Amino acid sequence: IARLKEAFDLRRDKDFLHRIVETIESGIQFRGVNLYILIFAILICSLGLDINSTAVIIGAMLISPLMGPIIGLGFALGTTNWDLLLNAGRNYLIATALALTTSTLYFLLSPLDLEQSELLMRTQPSIYDVLIAFFGGFAGIMATSSKLKGNVIPGVAIATALMPPLCTAGFGLAEMNTTYLFGALYLYIINTVFIGMATFLACRLLRIPVKQTEPENINKAKKIAGTIALVTFLPAVYLGFNLLQKTRFNNNAKSFIEQACVLEDNYLFSSKVDFDHKTIELVYGGGDISDSTVQMILSKKDQFNLQKANIQINYQKRIKQTILGIEKTNL
Repeated sequence: IARLKEAFDLRRDKDFLHRIVETIESGIQFRGVNLYILIFAILICSLGLDINSTAVIIGAMLISPLMGPIIGLGFALGTTNWDLLLNAGRNYLIATALALTTSTLYFLLSPLDLEQSELLMRTQPSIYDVLIAFFGGFAGIMATSSKLKGNVIPGVAIATALMPPLCTAGFGLAEMNTTYLFGALYLYIINTVFIGMATFLACRLLRIPVKQTEPENINKAKKIAGTIALVTFLPAVYLGFNLLQKTRFNNNAKSFIEQACVLEDNYLFSSKVDFDHKTIELVYGGGDISDSTVQMILSKKDQFNLQKANIQINYQKRIKQTILGIEKTNL
């Protein structure tokens, strides 16, 4: 037990306080080189979303300096350093505005104008994104406060994905698509808040000294962090529940189609599952489908927890005859 406690002891690897503060303050500032790096990272990430390249997007996240002011916000709250909080907040807003402007201009000028899968992934945040940001924030501040920095910060930048949501928001702004704009911005806010929240809690766990020792200031910092986290968290719970329901419905529908909708004399040409309208559309080719066969298919939907689903069955006799003609010719 003693060895186990020693293995998990954070104080042994903790860096000196002045070095931790210097590291965080140096990552907060957005001027000179940092501004250019941010612009280039946004352009690279926008290109990656435009051509649907995961590798390019990851490269943009690796060089992005956005993590600095976010960790600075959490650290400032955790240590009740109000000057640092204002400085980090100001630079965070500058970086966000610049990134959003750059990505919007790119998508306004881009000739592709395609809604790729990598872009669509950033428009529907959920509670899972909260957990990713929270654990990523812990890893980030642990590495920042350690003597052995390692390569944790780039990994956290990839895991929490700050750049793609901002670029997706720029796409939504360029296309005047409010669903994409607000969905992506909410994901960005989730990442920001819970990276900062994890940093705030890690400061207490690492016992980093506070600057304002008065109890009212400490309680004020706790209230600010708790309120922001709660307001951000609640919509994510609803979206996460909705995502879970959608995944279950789609999986049940897939099993239903594969196991209950196969007919001997008819070929299933296509199937379409719509979670929003709770419909499953089946298109068959071949002879007429009798009412008894239709009822047989419908009676099986309860076995797959699809009681509320509306099953639409269409069949096309002419298509079946054409296929039989091709098959006969080939034989």
